Amino acid sequence: MTTAEAESGMSGGTAIAASALPNQPAGERALSVLWSFAKCLGALLPVYLAGYYGFSISVVLFGLMIYMGWKHSRLEKVMRLKSAMYLLDEMTFTTEKDFRAKRDLRPWVNFPDVEKVEWLNKILQQAWPFIGQYLEKLLVETIAPSIRASSIHLQTLSFTKVNLGDKALKVVGVKAHTEHDKRQVMLDLDLSYAGDVEINVEIKKYFCKAGVKGVQLHGKLRVILEPLIGDVPLVGAITIFFIRKPKLDINWTGLTNLLDIPGLNAMSDTMIMDAIASHLVLPNRLTIPLVADLHVAQLRSPLPRGVVRIHLLEAEDLTAKDTVIKGLIDGKSDPYAVLRVGTQIFTSHHVDSNLNPQWREMYEVIVHEVPGQELEVEVFDKDPDQDDFLGRVKVDLDIVKKARVVDDWFNLRDVPSGSVHLRLEWLSLLSSADRLSEVIQKNQNLTSKTADPPSAAILAIYLDQAHALPMRKGNKDPSPMVQISIQDATKESKTCYGTNSPVWEDAFTFFIQDPQKQDIDIQVKDDDRALTLGSLTIPLTRLMETPDLTMDQWFQLENSGSASRIYAKIVLRILWLSEDATPTTPSPRPLNPGPGIGQGGMTSELNPMGPGGLGKPPPTRPQQTTPDPEFATEGVLRIHLVEAQNLIAKDNFMGGMVKGKSDPYVKIRVAGITFRSHTIKENLNPIWNELYEVILTQLPGQEIQFELFDKDIDQDDFLGRFKINLRDIISSQFMDTWYTLNDVKSGRVHLVLEWLPRVSDLPRLEQILQFQSQQSYHNKVVPSAAVLFVYLERAHGLTLKKNGKEPKVGAEITLKGVSYKTKICERSTSPRWDEAFHFLVRDPRDEAVIVKLSHSWGQALGSFTLPLREVMMEPGLVLDRWINLDGALPESQILLRATLKVLDTQLAVCRRAPGDEGEEVIPRWVPSHLDLRRRSGFNTADNANSAGQVKLTLSYSIEESKLFITVHACRALASCSKDGADPYVTFILLPDKKATTKRRTATKKRDLNPEFSERFDFDFSLEESAQRRLDLSVKNSVSFMSRERELIGKLQLDLDQIDLKIGVTQWYDLVAEAN
Repeated sequence: MTTAEAESGMSGGTAIAASALPNQPAGERALSVLWSFAKCLGALLPVYLAGYYGFSISVVLFGLMIYMGWKHSRLEKVMRLKSAMYLLDEMTFTTEKDFRAKRDLRPWVNFPDVEKVEWLNKILQQAWPFIGQYLEKLLVETIAPSIRASSIHLQTLSFTKVNLGDKALKVVGVKAHTEHDKRQVMLDLDLSYAGDVEINVEIKKYFCKAGVKGVQLHGKLRVILEPLIGDVPLVGAITIFFIRKPKLDINWTGLTNLLDIPGLNAMSDTMIMDAIASHLVLPNRLTIPLVADLHVAQLRSPLPRGVVRIHLLEAEDLTAKDTVIKGLIDGKSDPYAVLRVGTQIFTSHHVDSNLNPQWREMYEVIVHEVPGQELEVEVFDKDPDQDDFLGRVKVDLDIVKKARVVDDWFNLRDVPSGSVHLRLEWLSLLSSADRLSEVIQKNQNLTSKTADPPSAAILAIYLDQAHALPMRKGNKDPSPMVQISIQDATKESKTCYGTNSPVWEDAFTFFIQDPQKQDIDIQVKDDDRALTLGSLTIPLTRLMETPDLTMDQWFQLENSGSASRIYAKIVLRILWLSEDATPTTPSPRPLNPGPGIGQGGMTSELNPMGPGGLGKPPPTRPQQTTPDPEFATEGVLRIHLVEAQNLIAKDNFMGGMVKGKSDPYVKIRVAGITFRSHTIKENLNPIWNELYEVILTQLPGQEIQFELFDKDIDQDDFLGRFKINLRDIISSQFMDTWYTLNDVKSGRVHLVLEWLPRVSDLPRLEQILQFQSQQSYHNKVVPSAAVLFVYLERAHGLTLKKNGKEPKVGAEITLKGVSYKTKICERSTSPRWDEAFHFLVRDPRDEAVIVKLSHSWGQALGSFTLPLREVMMEPGLVLDRWINLDGALPESQILLRATLKVLDTQLAVCRRAPGDEGEEVIPRWVPSHLDLRRRSGFNTADNANSAGQVKLTLSYSIEESKLFITVHACRALASCSKDGADPYVTFILLPDKKATTKRRTATKKRDLNPEFSERFDFDFSLEESAQRRLDLSVKNSVSFMSRERELIGKLQLDLDQIDLKIGVTQWYDLVAEAN
């Protein structure tokens, strides 16, 4: 470059700089010119220095290459960032375009009964700043002074910032219900608020700052405009409430950042939601009267619409969560169910180690609003730490109201498999006691495992006000509250402070088992619950004598002042199940549900067999039974608990300085049945010698769990556990070995396990009986010699009831103190049960089966006794025919099949043929090491370059509008050190500029086959979910200075390649970092 060119360039640069800054001061313009000159000099300096020191031109070119490479890399990074932003904008534009296309359609085309109200959202958006101004004024001028006056510690409280943000509340959809009551208008509003609200609070006295920055609220708000009147404003009052608890998420700031800690976050949000629920979630309502002289109490606390009786019967094919050996061997689950209707929540008992549990429990819920309210059933696996999710199902109670009885299987959602059997009965509310005795008689025939018996009525009490209550000592005004008790149920009203004429306006509802025997006990007390201000007892028989079963009046209080009285409205309603929906035990699950069963829904067609799955018997009587092919396929497991050795001493003395002993006992759990051994005092090497027998259905993954405990006065100490797969016992037939206890330092248990073959060989029965007579066990159990299977199909020609009606027939079958009952059939003289039972038989030569038939377990309809010797005389030890009933009509008969199977045992020495000497030696099974690689179905040698695998579940819930990603486990991870690895899983859903979708699991120490079982959810639409890309990494948790490898393997997965609506659960290969 020549000097002239350089001068020209410099002067040009100076001119440009000067012209670009005409308004700047002279000093700043001079600095700008100097900076331009310095940049030009800096560009020429490397060339000058290279020539001055005689460097090769290659050095200059090398420096130039480095500079160009940096420039290119920088430019490429900027381009990638712009591409990502362009893609995000394109996605937003596409989504908005799609929504506009749907919005352009008529509401009835897109949503048949839910309409969009964009005009209302525009109004809310326009008015939102002014709503924020009103809220700021309300908080600063009204709420803050009242808070400061409430406590001396809060006298310096002030709201330093109140900003509702720019994002307004949105009404996603509106559904109008006008078909139910012509005197009201009912609207359902789907509300969604994801706002950037910011509210800061400061307490200067304690230097405390706290606040909220960001709130999300989603829920369905019901607005009822009633009564409609013929004058302005045309509506008498507005009632609002949430049908279900809305979903709430709060982002805390300042000192309340502590509430965002996992655990405290859920607790704080739950407390706020409970506060909202106590005012705005059914059965609580907010009623705003618009005209004077309106009876607000009737609007605020109306009578319920009805009662639903829920029979939680059983479940089938649940997901196994308690896996063994890091998921290589499927285990069981310990399922229980949580049922919700509004704020009413019930929890069933849990069934140990069973994927097909039977609960047989009954619950009753009050339904306040239909349509709208739903029954939600969630099934969980009971665990010591966090319970695992097994699925959920929701049922619209409006369907139950229309059908009266719904008896069906419902598929569980958000899980690979599982279904639950429910029977739902809609009980209408009668305002007459004429049918009360009939209802009580029906309820006596209902049986369930729930402690509470069925209710015959509900009682609604609206507590309005009291007048002239007695004063406290010192002539001070009391702070009265009311306790209302019926039998064992007690409910309390709110407290009205500093008045002797309180106004409560509270409503209460009670279930009544028998109104003829129960009373209402009302106690008016001061807020300390010690001083009684008055009492009142009202027998329900007095209420039954009133017209319409209603009392709406003042009541004189007892043990109170002469003028003290209380005003209440008391309403009794009888619970009635219509005659065409008589309660029966629900039908068994059909083998093939067919297309009528939807995902988590109900059958689309009515069962042609009617409620309970029962039909009338065919005109021609069959001569033999037709049981299910699975009949009499169960087997018998015999468990001989022999002894234990080297158990841990738990009863220590002097703080552990003196070693003691233990008082061990064993719990055995199998197929929902629990056995417990007796306790052996102060022995670390106990000998139990106890025998247990159980009839089992051969199901995959079934296990027997053994747990040892030390018996103590307060809480028993844990001594160890282990599990045995039933499949191993069945394949080996006989196992005699020691099992090492897990989760403890030492200890082992000696067991003899035998899966007994079932034969039809009568001569073999004699040998077995002879052997059993020689055995002796500490728990005095006599080993069973046979198992009896009984199939009750139907009866015919039964007698009528005394009043001439057909009976509701149930059968009870008994053998040696063990009794089973069938379901109660609908009214018929030819009932059909199709039920199977099984019994363990000690000695078939001396035992007999007794079958009794009765009407609803009351009036006897006949019976018969079947000695098992008669079954032993039948070919193949199978009796299958009609049998005459004793104590009944001559034509009264019952059709059944009885199958007897002899339980063979290898311990009973087989006799040799005549002429042979000695006895046959029975080989003992010696367990060998199980090759788990052969069982797992995953061979690490198949892919030597793989970094392992990760098991994921990817699914989308349309009902909740959420994407769910569950990280189950990893297996065969690559080792990062001599100790293996401390793996955890982290992932992000691309594109994600701000990393808001980044998640990670817990860290599992020194485990190359970790189990996580963690679920993450994202509030995405289905379209947005399909456009995401899962970028997942399995990493090793290392310290800052560690040289161990951090990344174990990666996985990238496009979600548009997966059917998210169905959901996919599978293993995915991880790619090593080198690849």
